Amino acid sequence: MSEPSEVFGISEEDSELDFDAIFGGSAETPSDPLPFPEPPQSALADETPEAADAVPVTEEIPAATAPTQSAEKNPEAEQDLFAAFSGDAPGPAPQPEAEQPTAAPAVEKQVSLFDKPAIFKYGSAKEPIDDASMTFEELRIKKADDFPELEDGKKVSWSVKYGDTTKVVPNPKETTIAKIKEEIEKSKQFLDALKKGKLKDPECLVTPKVTAGSKGIAAYKGIFPSVEAARESDKVINLIPSSDGRIYELRKTEMGEFIAPKSKIVEFSEVRAGFTPALPLIPREVMAQLYSFFRAFMNERTEYEALAFIYWDRQEEEYLLYIPKQTTSKAHIGFHLDEDALPEDRYLHYADVHSHNSMAAKFSPIDDADEKATRLYIVVGRLQQFYPEVTARVSCGGTFIEINPANVIEGIGEEFPVAWLDQVEREKPDESLGLDDPKMNRALEAMFR
Repeated sequence: MSEPSEVFGISEEDSELDFDAIFGGSAETPSDPLPFPEPPQSALADETPEAADAVPVTEEIPAATAPTQSAEKNPEAEQDLFAAFSGDAPGPAPQPEAEQPTAAPAVEKQVSLFDKPAIFKYGSAKEPIDDASMTFEELRIKKADDFPELEDGKKVSWSVKYGDTTKVVPNPKETTIAKIKEEIEKSKQFLDALKKGKLKDPECLVTPKVTAGSKGIAAYKGIFPSVEAARESDKVINLIPSSDGRIYELRKTEMGEFIAPKSKIVEFSEVRAGFTPALPLIPREVMAQLYSFFRAFMNERTEYEALAFIYWDRQEEEYLLYIPKQTTSKAHIGFHLDEDALPEDRYLHYADVHSHNSMAAKFSPIDDADEKATRLYIVVGRLQQFYPEVTARVSCGGTFIEINPANVIEGIGEEFPVAWLDQVEREKPDESLGLDDPKMNRALEAMFR
């Protein structure tokens, strides 16, 4: 038979323990004292010397597990000792040091999607809405200080975009932000998108929109493509474009129907004729070649006009001069394009340039009849001068608009040192000369023209 083993000072022979006797729960005293771990000095102070001598020490329990006061006075120590002596416990549980307990780390609370606040969004401004119980009208008033265009509630509409769902607010004065947000969250479209994983942490964006302004068209006015469409409408004032290029106003009254041309229409924005090139300026070198080519048809006895085309090479991204076959005289050019013309898939016909030899650079009625295609047209005159005259225009579907040549051609000017400007002192104009008189200025321009 193997020798009885001792665990925590208890032999196998001691299979039954009288815990009442150990912890003072009974008035009877056990005949045989049980092995008991040596308590620390603080505990011995409460016991009698005889009791301390009667307890044999077989194995020392770590100080951390020993009770700090007598079992009689500390019920918690009783539980610790029971755990130490029971066979179920693998060993003494370590006790924390006698100091103030350390607070457990704070656990960040997870906020669900439906608890996240809606966000006010207007332009580039975004801000969470802390109080979703406010109405959209109350939110407009709150934000009007930062965005003055929101001051007039009649001109502001609201919408809420939540994921893929957008809802227009029908009554901003009575509808709360929380109500619309909840309606979207309960909608089938929104919930289906969540289930399918299409929405990844979507934002609930509350957005105002200025739907009307001082430039908007009034409710009693309308713009219609024809007189018939205007008559079928319920509008009192109707604006109708006409084939003569004018805008007419049709008014319906009890007296009858009035139609008259409208000279000033505040409902339409101002439109100015012109040309905004999408290609680079035509280089000076290209125009210099043309000037030399045109001057080759001028001598002391006869002068001829000449024509050149300017193409844009889409592949090389540069301009190319092309001289078509032509028959020319002093005031007329006849030309035709043959099979040698440049392919249109690569080359863009950008401008027609023709000369008026020593005559002024003005487009003639013959030019008006020939230059119908929508492109750029340039005429060069006064070629006998060092700097010839240049006039440019565009044809927009057969309507001619004269433009500044500097908008399409590189100028002859170059940059100069800014310090040169300091060398020139501008005198104050003598008012007695009348140089500020527009009529005088026109007379001087005519004199030196």
